[in-house]
Amino acid sequence: MEDRQLPKWSEIRELVQFRSFELDPVQRRLARAFTIADLRVMAQKTTPKAVFNYTDGAAEEEITIARCRQAYRDVEFSPAVLRDVSDPDPSTKLFGGTIDFPLVLAPTGYTRMMHNDGEKAVARVAARNNIPYTLSTVGTTTVEDLAKAVPEGNNWFQLYIAKDRSKTEGLLERVLTSGYDVLMVTVDTQVGGARVRELRDGLTIPPTLSPKTFADMALHPSWWFDKLTTPPIEFASLKGFGGNSAEVADQVFDPALTFEDIAWLRKVWPHKLLVKGIQTVQDAERVVELGCDGVVLSNHGGRQLDRSPTILKILPQVRQALGPDATVLIDSGIMSGSDILAAVGLGADAAMVGRAYLYGLMAGGERGAAHAVKILRSQYVRSMQLLGVKSTAGISGDHVALAG
Repeated sequence: MEDRQLPKWSEIRELVQFRSFELDPVQRRLARAFTIADLRVMAQKTTPKAVFNYTDGAAEEEITIARCRQAYRDVEFSPAVLRDVSDPDPSTKLFGGTIDFPLVLAPTGYTRMMHNDGEKAVARVAARNNIPYTLSTVGTTTVEDLAKAVPEGNNWFQLYIAKDRSKTEGLLERVLTSGYDVLMVTVDTQVGGARVRELRDGLTIPPTLSPKTFADMALHPSWWFDKLTTPPIEFASLKGFGGNSAEVADQVFDPALTFEDIAWLRKVWPHKLLVKGIQTVQDAERVVELGCDGVVLSNHGGRQLDRSPTILKILPQVRQALGPDATVLIDSGIMSGSDILAAVGLGADAAMVGRAYLYGLMAGGERGAAHAVKILRSQYVRSMQLLGVKSTAGISGDHVALAG
């Protein structure tokens, strides 16, 4: 038996380092978030259930969003070894400019309900990371206010074409005057999807809450304090409309929308035009034939038609059909930097995320949204290097395989 002795403190100190206590609760929280899934868990704890469910939920049985995420999990990478990846370059070209990595922050509604900093905070994060941010028609900040708050940003605008075309024309004029040069028109909202979580929670603008939902919100006093001490939440570009998301869609959006309306929009909008909500090769080809600059392959994050196509699976076909010149973006189900890499390898110019940065926004405001982008970027760069690729331009279909 060996003789035992108690170790000296000086010896322990050399072997073990104790983490200093972080006084800032937001920073302490974010320091424990290593993935978007971690931010999701934190968002669920810091935000009222109804608000979290608006972000997290999807339509009906939520089959579509589950399938979309599974498609990314099923992707298989083919890494090349013995390649110099010492100085990776994740940047890419988009609409003639360079962005720091192939990510666009997607348009989201109700954003100031997740955190009072809302769209302005997200746009500032995008500007600091040299990636585009897209303001939504159903956002809670006006086009003018966002442009003034983040004049240095690569700010895009997402448009819903209203039944009353004069309202759309007036909004387009404001967008143009405010300096936005990329317009993204969404075409998959003929009617609002049946988002069951929202219906159960009674989440509307302005709020019409059940006693149960009100009691849950009371458990989040900091959230309430922010809402009571900042300007009222409203659809900034849709004054006078209210209700849940499906009811707003039914009041505003046009179920009679056709390709003729896209042709009209192409004539009146002088800059880059993307069509969001494309889910078939034929529709992608048609809108590009009408003069649009590209498409966003999207099933609205599973929030419209449940059992709609798994978007990642049609991406290679769309890229082949449109050729190299049309811009192809993709969203729906992207939760990691590896997902972004998979999308690029299968033909996308860039990926779009909404939920991912909203989880960060709920978990920690602007710092949380910045942390979400930091996670996605670091995962993308690391996966790129492990794939044996030094730059985004070097990623191809040789590196990525869909299941089956």
